[in-house]
Amino acid sequence: MWDAVLCILIIGGFFVLRAVFATIFFLLLIPEGDRCPNCDAVTLRIESRGWNFLLPRMRTSWCFECGWHGLLRNGPLSPTQPLPSSAERQSPRAGGVQP
Repeated sequence: MWDAVLCILIIGGFFVLRAVFATIFFLLLIPEGDRCPNCDAVTLRIESRGWNFLLPRMRTSWCFECGWHGLLRNGPLSPTQPLPSSAERQSPRAGGVQP
């Protein structure tokens, strides 16, 4: 009787340990930040009620360049370039150069 209980505990323990290690391993495979794992472009954050509720520490993302969509780990975001001021957006012809 005790042999069967011990055998079930050992096999069950290995099963649980395998599930824990696999979860940690695959969690570490998910990229961190906001870059696409396929084309390394900046991804857009999208709202997904289901995924955001189940995995609040993950980021649901979509790549505008290649169409990839999936989960990324929260991490450092890519720096954004500042928008040009209104003087820089104005064309040189309209800037006051008179012929």
